[in-house]
Amino acid sequence: MSGAPIRLLHTADDLHARARTGRRAVVMTMGALHEGHATLIREARRAAGADGEVVVTVFVNPLQFGAGEDLDRYPRTLEADVKTSEQAGADAVFAPSVEEVYPGGEPQVRVGAGPMGTVLEGATRPGHFDGVLTVVAKLLHLTAPDVALFGQKDAQQLALIRRMVRDLNFPVEIVGVPTVREEDGLARSSRNRYLSPAERHTALALSRALFAGRDRHAAQEALRARAALAPATPARADALNALGESRAAADAHAVAQAAPAGPEAVLAAARQVLDEAARLRPPLVLDYAALVDPSDFRPVVRGHRGEAVLAVAAKVGTTRLIDNIPLTFGGPA
Repeated sequence: MSGAPIRLLHTADDLHARARTGRRAVVMTMGALHEGHATLIREARRAAGADGEVVVTVFVNPLQFGAGEDLDRYPRTLEADVKTSEQAGADAVFAPSVEEVYPGGEPQVRVGAGPMGTVLEGATRPGHFDGVLTVVAKLLHLTAPDVALFGQKDAQQLALIRRMVRDLNFPVEIVGVPTVREEDGLARSSRNRYLSPAERHTALALSRALFAGRDRHAAQEALRARAALAPATPARADALNALGESRAAADAHAVAQAAPAGPEAVLAAARQVLDEAARLRPPLVLDYAALVDPSDFRPVVRGHRGEAVLAVAAKVGTTRLIDNIPLTFGGPA
C-alpha cells in the first residue's frame, strides 16, 4: 500500500475500516519521532512488503509514568511525527486519545510484568512495565498486526513484550531492531533534547562505558579462542620456555586469566568509565550498570554461555537516560 498519501487516524473504528491486504507491520511510539523511530518504520516497510501496510501508533501512555516523572513534559509533536512517518514509508498513523484507549478511565484489569518487571528499570520505576505491557497488549488488539517492531535500546521492554506475546499466545511476530546512535555514540532518544551541551558531554559516558565493556569482552573471547586452539601440551610448554621465562609467564597468565575473568571483567571495564563520569561537572548519577541474561534480566554468572545484555541507566541533570549493548559469551570456561 506504500505510495498512497499517509492517513492520520484517531479511532479504532477508522483503523478497522481500512481495506487490508498483505501483511500489516506496526511500530508503536509515544511520538516525538527521531531517526531511531524512522529506522523502525523503514524496517517495518521491509517486513510488510510492497503489498502490505505499515501503521505507526503515536500515544503517550499515562499508565507507564510514575509519580514525579515527565508525563506532562513529554514532547507532543504529532504534525512532525506524521511527516516523519510518511517519509520513512508508513501508510497510516494511529494517534488515539486517552479516552479512546482507556474508555472507562484507568483500567482495573492490567497485564502484570511478573518477576522480570521488578529488576533494573522495574526496580527504579515500580509498576512501569505493567503500564507498558497493558498498553502494548491493547494496541496489539486494536491494530491486529502480523508483525510488530520495537527498538533494542529498550532491551528490558523488548524482552518483556516477547515474553508476554509468548506466554499469552498473541498471534504476532515481535522483531527487535538495533539501537540507532548519534555520530558521537549517544543512543537516539526523545529525551536527548533536554540535555544542555555540558550535560550531553557527560551523557556520552553511557555509550563509552558500553563500548569499553564490549572491547573487554572481545579481548576475552579472543584469548579464549586462542587457548582453545593451543592446548597445553609438552610441545607448547617447550616452545614457551624457548622464548624465555618472562614471556612464557606472560603468555600463560593471559590464557589463564581469559576464562575466569568473564562477566566480572566486562562489567568492571564499563564501571571504570562510569566512575570517572561521576566526577565530571555536571556529574553522571548512576542508577545501575548490569550484565544480564536477556531471558530473565538476572545478572549473568561466571561461566555464562550465550547471549547477554550490558545495560546502564543514569541521570544527567534532570534527564534520565538508558542504553545497552548485546554481547555473546561463547568461549570455554
